[in-house]
Amino acid sequence: QVQVAESGGGLVQAGGSLRLACAASGRTLNTYAMGWYRQAPGKEREFVAHIRWPNGNIDYADSVKGRFTMSRENVKSTVYLQMNSLKPEDTAVYYCKATGLVPGTHYWGQGTQVTVSS
Repeated sequence: QVQVAESGGGLVQAGGSLRLACAASGRTLNTYAMGWYRQAPGKEREFVAHIRWPNGNIDYADSVKGRFTMSRENVKSTVYLQMNSLKPEDTAVYYCKATGLVPGTHYWGQGTQVTVSS
């Protein structure tokens, strides 16, 4: 099993920045990707960014390109999401997901709230 835990959410004014962290533990060698998703009130969960290894390719949703940066710290099995130029529409619960080598295997965190005030 893999456990995933997010941290770093909070309240910020529009134009501000936050950095989220997601730490994976357990059988992390059985994973090959980690990603960030978000869910705003009344909306479906949507993709934000993800990173795959070993090639390190990172993909972003169009809505966050140029503002959000995802990175990975291999030793700590931790990924980060640096969010700059935040907008009120970025307000959501942000979830981290680890993807397992076995097809269809996903491990979700509990989520962390990000609120951007106008």
